[in-house]
Amino acid sequence: ARAETDSRAAERGRRAMSVTFDRNAKGVREMLSMKFDTLDFDGEWHEAFGTPERRGVWFVWGNTGNGKTSFVMQLCKYLCRFGRVAYDSLEEGACLTMQNTLRRFGMMEVNKRFLLIDNEDMEQLSLRMKRQKSPDFVVIDSFQYTQMTYRQYIEFKERHRNKLLIFISHATGRMPTGRSAKDAVFDASLKIYVEGYRAFSKGRFIGPRGYYNIWPEEAAKYWGERNG
Repeated sequence: ARAETDSRAAERGRRAMSVTFDRNAKGVREMLSMKFDTLDFDGEWHEAFGTPERRGVWFVWGNTGNGKTSFVMQLCKYLCRFGRVAYDSLEEGACLTMQNTLRRFGMMEVNKRFLLIDNEDMEQLSLRMKRQKSPDFVVIDSFQYTQMTYRQYIEFKERHRNKLLIFISHATGRMPTGRSAKDAVFDASLKIYVEGYRAFSKGRFIGPRGYYNIWPEEAAKYWGERNG
């Protein structure tokens, strides 16, 4: 009787595995007919980043003084058109500098859709993201301050596959600082490199122009000097 029970259990296991394999494997026709939830970017944003998927990982990096913070705030404000945005400020937290930044970019206009999180570690942030009606887009500033290994990063993003995670990173030269950050940027669906007041799309979503002018006058001056 026990052998028969074990046999039935094994058969159920094989069937369950078969269903899993069938669900995970998709033919070309099925794949091409799938509908994905996207962000219908317009104007300058579409010129730079096209029509990106609403979930996944974006990675923004650049050296100090090139407009990275300004870009991230402009991005957060724009994303508030599409859903709720949480900004986990691990580096600065709720301080005067952050207050001034929020004022400078008129974030009161999106007050009901923008949430500043004061230095919340990844474990607490993960719990927050599991709640009902949690933010759609989560900005983490910075990757270095999370102190995550690449493996921990993968585990974190897999737990939140239904969210758009945007990591901000320090840079050394033209690459993110640290081995884990370098590995993570290659995994990201949208890689955004900031230099000279321009945010360049280096990922899988690239618009007709391929970059966003953070500060048009200064960007023209910077790149004019470089190209002249």
